[in-house]
Amino acid sequence: MGNKMNKLTKIYPTIGVCGLDCGLCPRYYSMGPSKCPGCCGSDFLNKHPSCSFVTCCVKKKNLEVCAECSEFPCSKFKSDEEYQQMELSSSFPPDQKIMSNLNFIQEHGIKKFIEQQEKRIRFLETMLDNFNDGRSKSFFCKAAALLDLTSLENSLGEATRKITNIESNNIKTKAKILKSILTEAALKEGVELTKKKR
Repeated sequence: MGNKMNKLTKIYPTIGVCGLDCGLCPRYYSMGPSKCPGCCGSDFLNKHPSCSFVTCCVKKKNLEVCAECSEFPCSKFKSDEEYQQMELSSSFPPDQKIMSNLNFIQEHGIKKFIEQQEKRIRFLETMLDNFNDGRSKSFFCKAAALLDLTSLENSLGEATRKITNIESNNIKTKAKILKSILTEAALKEGVELTKKKR
């Protein structure tokens, strides 16, 4: 049994059974012991031994995500309104996408969701590879998770054009340019990327 529990199988560790965007989380891109393998990825149970969503969805029902369950949404979930009203914290992934991710999967299927998530992951990886000043990873992860895909693509394109004359090692300026563009896109969409100061 112990061996079986260490080999929980999920095809897509980038989407949590609960709807979290694991593949867009800073810890998914960390190095060393704080790196998260994604939902039911390698060594998942050592990092998250008591996830009730995994116990129910994967262990008991052999499903990929809760959206595939006939009982979804069950009492484990808050309402979408409650998730939307949760204060943005420094934790990640943001809870605001839980219900929309799962509702999308329920309506269109997990493969269609993963196609879109893979685009977000590519945009995020480009941001991390070319614009991360060592202090912007969480911000870029939130932008990749919360902004509209077209906004992400346009923002990245605009930032890439703006940095053409900037020295390649001037990563601080590059990060500042992209963060400014993403913040503007977020304002237009009514999306909060940083905690409001009180």
